[in-house]
Order: sequence, then structure tokens, then C-alpha cells
Amino acid sequence: MSVIPPPPRPLQQFFRSGPMPCPYLPGRVERKLFTRLSAPFASEVNSTLSRAGFRRSHDIVYRPVCPGCSACVPVRIPVKEFQPGRSMRRILKSNADLTVAEVPAIATHEQFRLFHAYQMSRHGDSDMARMSLADYSAMVDEGRAETCLFEVRDGRDRLVGAILTDRLRDGLSAVYSFFDADQDRRSLGTFMILSLISQSLAEGLPHVYLGYWIRSSRKMAYKARFQPLEALGADGWFRMALEDVTLPTGAV
Repeated sequence: MSVIPPPPRPLQQFFRSGPMPCPYLPGRVERKLFTRLSAPFASEVNSTLSRAGFRRSHDIVYRPVCPGCSACVPVRIPVKEFQPGRSMRRILKSNADLTVAEVPAIATHEQFRLFHAYQMSRHGDSDMARMSLADYSAMVDEGRAETCLFEVRDGRDRLVGAILTDRLRDGLSAVYSFFDADQDRRSLGTFMILSLISQSLAEGLPHVYLGYWIRSSRKMAYKARFQPLEALGADGWFRMALEDVTLPTGAV
């Protein structure tokens, strides 16, 4: 009996974007190398490229290739070696009344209300603050690559936070998070990353991928609090020295 071989896998095509203003460093120009995810190889491509320093947004996986600038540094947490410091232990204790549950990557009105309130509070002048429910649904639904949402709820079952997450072969990738900005004392953003660390440990996954860290950007400063932290350099992933992750002046 003859066996029909499977069709060859198509080559992954990469593109380079045109110049755009950098959203993190004023006065600089951003360019990206990117490719599109498509079934049935979306998860495999996403995992492979994440280890190479790419990030996913919708069905696009991209990496900065900015002329004359290498400020965006891919970082990840080696979860087995992570030990929460005193402040993070306080955050875990103060949020002991919350529950974290994995749900399918399906957009809901409840999530969108929280997402919109978060954007208006924290990023009111950004494009994301103008996103409609359809835009939010596209962010959640497009480009799924073993994608889920982790929802955070309080004792009255109110949604107070959510983090869109991809499962990679070697970890969990925090794609985007949002939370109740009126509950600053809870430090919900940090709490959700701590929850991903616990989830990775439970699943035997070695890393939590946090995307890009920029030394001089206060928006990215929170990532440096998770120690130890690994960065991707010219020779592969390496442990960042503490002096390399000093927070910028004024970061909170």
C-alpha cells in the first residue's frame, strides 16, 4: 500500500515595518521584524520565536530592529530560582482573599469594562484607550497559540484583574494584563505575575516570559523587581547582574 506523504510545511515569511515613533523613548524611531501566526503551526512558531526574543500581539509575532538602538531587552523569570522578597510576600498576603482561575481566551463584556476602565485610568492618551469591544475581542481572539486568560476575582466574584497568557514549550508568556486601577494598594499587576510564576511551577514549566525591559523606561521598571531575571543577548540567555536592573529614578 502506498503512503501519501504529508504536504511540506510552508516557509515562515518575515517582514520589516516602516519607521514609527518609539512608544517608550521619546525622540527615537522604532522598526520591527515580524511574521504572522497561522494554524496549524501557530503554537510551535510562537514558542520558537519567543525563545528568540519575539513577542506576540494579535496574530503578529515581532521583535524590534531599531536602527542604532538596542534598548529593548527580552527578559524572563527562571521560576525555580525565584524567591519573592519581603514586599512581594506582603502582596501575596494582602491578596489572599482573591482567586485566580484559568478561562478560555474568549472576550467578555465584563473583561472589556475592566480593560477600558484600566486604559482610561493608566493610559488615557494611548490608542488602546480608544479601543472598542470589537477591538478588545480581536486582541484576545486573534493569533491564538495555546492562549488562555487568567482571571482574578474577589470574594464577591467581581473581576479585578486578567492576564492574557500564551503557553510556550518552556514557559508561560504574559501577553497583556489589566486590572482595577482603583485598588492600587493591592499591587494587582505584580500579583498576577506572581500567579503566573506559581502556575508555571505547578505545570513544570521553567520560565515566565515578560517581554521587553528598557533600562530608562519607568513603564518597564516593574519587570526588574522579579529576581533573578534572565535576558537575551548576542550569545543567548544569561543572568542579569543586579547592577544591570537598577530601577530608573522615580520608578515605583
